[in-house]
Amino acid sequence: LLPPVRLREAFAGLPRRVRPSGPTRRRVALLSGCVQDVFFHEVNAATQRVLAAEGCEVLTPRDQGCCGALGLHAGREEHAVARARRTIETFERLPVDDIVVNVAGCGSSMKEYGTLLADDPEWAERARALSAKVRDVSEVLAELEPRAPRHPVEARVAYHDACHLRHAQGVWSQPRQVLRTIPGVELVDLPDAELCCGSAGVYNLLQPEAAADLGRRKADNVRSVHPDLLVTANPGCLLQIARYLDTDDLPLQHPVQLLDRSIRGVP
Repeated sequence: LLPPVRLREAFAGLPRRVRPSGPTRRRVALLSGCVQDVFFHEVNAATQRVLAAEGCEVLTPRDQGCCGALGLHAGREEHAVARARRTIETFERLPVDDIVVNVAGCGSSMKEYGTLLADDPEWAERARALSAKVRDVSEVLAELEPRAPRHPVEARVAYHDACHLRHAQGVWSQPRQVLRTIPGVELVDLPDAELCCGSAGVYNLLQPEAAADLGRRKADNVRSVHPDLLVTANPGCLLQIARYLDTDDLPLQHPVQLLDRSIRGVP
């Protein structure tokens, strides 16, 4: 499952503050994450660039770590609670409109902090307040009228719905809306789009045989629509689907990377 990551990329830092080139439309904080920032650091960098291009001032605190999502998905509540409290302490002091998350699993868990800590009198209200600010990056971008010019990307793009984005967060139209702002993109959905790819937090590690069946089924559905590119908004999905696809012929990216390429005019 491991992607080819160079040491320099795995421990590269992100700017703590990125200012927009024009007037500031919104101030946001970015969750850089743990798995995301090590395996997919470029997704975080692209997220900062796209948000800034669309008028957002982006704050990315350095003293952040795991948000507790993988522990929560695995039923390790004590682990999840400890990480949630640390994440709340890190982000609640920032004067921002939104806390932007580009990982479906992290976003779903952070939106549930209010439930996770509901019985803790010291943390319950703080958790609810933080959860109310958490937004997937596609939600924020879909609300902002596009300001940055887009260069055409002539490609047939398949979109895979991450379960933690579509089912847990109820976010499915916004990523498609954002991708359709890119000229030249032919966006296609997958057959059985509502079905899991087999990643599901750490399911593909704990139940590898069942996860493999789901992974092969998802890969077959991807091939059936003959795309030039597959995009999905979760690192677990990217790792899982790449395992069962020939990614030399079919690149996989986070949606924000494709938007970043269009804004910057990168082929």
